[in-house]
Amino acid sequence: MSLHPDRDQIRIENVLSALGSPVRLAVVRVLDAGGEHNCSAVLRTLGITSKSTMTHHWRVLRESGVIWQHPSGRENLLSLRREDLDARYPGLLDAVLAGAADDEALTAAASK
Repeated sequence: MSLHPDRDQIRIENVLSALGSPVRLAVVRVLDAGGEHNCSAVLRTLGITSKSTMTHHWRVLRESGVIWQHPSGRENLLSLRREDLDARYPGLLDAVLAGAADDEALTAAASK
């Protein structure tokens, strides 16, 4: 598989598997704000300190077609492939992100 699959090579099982990890889903939620984000900023936003573990997560997200990742100086920039995902699987990303937000709200309410 290439570094980034073409739109027509994105497979539903790979996308769902990538989004099935709480860490990767949290990354996607950060990237859904739009634009490009450097890896360090995403790590800070999520409060993650282990860069080595995140390398695996970036690769899974990239190879599944969920994100774009490209070098910029000493950093890598990340962005969500929303247009490609929406074209390939209309409504999927919105449904997953809405479900994640609902789950987070339920968890927060239960912990009170």
